Amino acid sequence: MIQILKVTGESLSPFLLEGDFVVVSKIPFVLRRIRAGDIVVFKQPGYGTLIKKVDHFSTDGNEIFVLGTHPESTDSRQFGPLSRRQLVGKVIWHIKK
Repeated sequence: MIQILKVTGESLSPFLLEGDFVVVSKIPFVLRRIRAGDIVVFKQPGYGTLIKKVDHFSTDGNEIFVLGTHPESTDSRQFGPLSRRQLVGKVIWHIKK
């Protein structure tokens, strides 16, 4: 299962820009293999659907800390770590506008 999403905002600029598209894999096998540096899409209560870069994992691997690359990005520094249940998918392809 894949999904194509349009990037809104500048949270991962200059890597992903407003208007770019990303192809997101929703296949559970792919999601289990997420590593630091991967870009993920997730649902965050109070913020909606977000896209960020994986920074690191908790020691047990159940929590994921994500960061944006833009200085004003809203990320785990504000809302804390993600649970794997919040993941929508992993970005597997970037289509520039």
